Amino acid sequence: MSEFLTYKDKPLVRSGNTVYYGDMSEKFVVKLEILTSHKENDLEVADKIKVMLIKNNSKNKDDVVKSTEKQGFAEAMNFGLVWLERALQEK
Repeated sequence: MSEFLTYKDKPLVRSGNTVYYGDMSEKFVVKLEILTSHKENDLEVADKIKVMLIKNNSKNKDDVVKSTEKQGFAEAMNFGLVWLERALQEK
């Protein structure tokens, strides 16, 4: 079994400019798309992020339930976390 980076006990997986947050066995996950970035001290820092709450295991690959754009990865991640927690609590 491979180990993933986790945040608040859920996997955080990056592929290029896309980051998925959440357990793929659950009904919803968060998809974060890095739209713009800039260099800061030789590091690439994300600026504009598209945050999407998506239904997992849907026939439509990216069945988007909610979507917004945020400035900075921390703000986007916190926003996505709230959406995910609320969606997983609903029956």
